[in-house]
Amino acid sequence: MHYPDILAIEPEPAEFVYDDSYTMLYALGLGCGAQGDDLRFVYEKDLRALPTMAVMMGGAAGDFIEKGGIDYTMIVHGEQRLTLHAPLPPAGRMIATARCLGVVDKGRDKGALVNIENTVRDGAGTLHATAVMTLFCRGDGGCGGPSAGELTLAPVPERAPDCEVAIPTLPQQAAIYRLSGDRNPLHIDPEMAVRVGFERPILHGLCTYGIACRAIMRACAGNDPARIAALDARFSAPVYPGEMVTTRIWRDGDAISFECVVAERGVTVIRNGACRLRG
Repeated sequence: MHYPDILAIEPEPAEFVYDDSYTMLYALGLGCGAQGDDLRFVYEKDLRALPTMAVMMGGAAGDFIEKGGIDYTMIVHGEQRLTLHAPLPPAGRMIATARCLGVVDKGRDKGALVNIENTVRDGAGTLHATAVMTLFCRGDGGCGGPSAGELTLAPVPERAPDCEVAIPTLPQQAAIYRLSGDRNPLHIDPEMAVRVGFERPILHGLCTYGIACRAIMRACAGNDPARIAALDARFSAPVYPGEMVTTRIWRDGDAISFECVVAERGVTVIRNGACRLRG
């Protein structure tokens, strides 16, 4: 990694134009069906956009990876934070502006963290979302950056969860989700998956993240996307398409803690989740 040069990279603002078909495709990629309350996310009549779609609107990470000298093959999406300032319209034109918030050098044998912020505004200048993506760059430890400054996420409560929501994924889930914008071959090419250490293609971390948001909406927010004000999470293990994702939820008023597990393999795939509801 080119440190501190990466801090000065200023990607050009990126335009993201989308229609109702994109909004419905994104929802299908998260496993929404055409029944019950999910219909509002996949049918143009009274269509609503899922809040996590905002994380698809910032395309500047590639600039930081390429110009910052990061080894693309050694990157893992470590954490995702999202603040919703205003609901996303089901179709529109957004402008995403990105900057590098900082680098944390964990040491030559431990890698480095790169925090990238994207702000999403509509054509009138209204701020809709602020997203912070943490890249865990396994091959870039010892780059010379500071060892402090890591963003924190609180652990879930020690008591039993207040509820659990299980949402199945389809065997073709990653093949659908990638059409929303992330065409990394890791998620569809069996040879690529084996080459980087997986038995088969894995589900996108942001797809699991969106599934967790769906679970929280269903259990705590009347399936209303406008009530999601913030959603933060740490990715801890991959999901394989076709597995069941169970979201364990702890609620304290409008503050939600959560984690996601794949019970059949006994693994926690999202840890330290936090959601804030809008009243």
